[in-house]
Amino acid sequence: MSDEAMLGESPAGRMAHAPALDEVDRQIVAALSQDGRLSIRALADQVHISRANAYARVERLTATGVITGFTATVDPLKLGLATSAYVTLSLRQSSWRTLREQLQAIPEVHHIALVGGDFDAILLVRAADNEGLRRVVLEKLQAIPEVLGTRTALIFEDLGTL
Repeated sequence: MSDEAMLGESPAGRMAHAPALDEVDRQIVAALSQDGRLSIRALADQVHISRANAYARVERLTATGVITGFTATVDPLKLGLATSAYVTLSLRQSSWRTLREQLQAIPEVHHIALVGGDFDAILLVRAADNEGLRRVVLEKLQAIPEVLGTRTALIFEDLGTL
């Protein structure tokens, strides 16, 4: 099955909806990506525009879906999630839509990506310990009928977002 069919849209369809961004928009996105708690005043000062312009641009970037939300970056170790792994899945090719909901319901799954290559999806799984990771992989993921196989790569050190 093609990636487009699994995602339910074509690359051309996604690109047609991408709003045009100028350099100031890109600076705003970069600044908010670094610190989502920036005030409009601080953001305006940082990108050298008026507060009204900064506010209008952030509103437009949010309304058009360029900015999809604001989140806190959390240290998994301080949350008690000492074991992390990337788990790749081989799937029945017609199962992505139903499988997506099942994967999103597993609290230990922190990221899901549909990919092309030797496997169909990759998950970031975080658990309290190796036993918790084992439970997720063997009892939750491998129990899903649409999952044909898994491979697990432990994360020894997470360098974070670059």
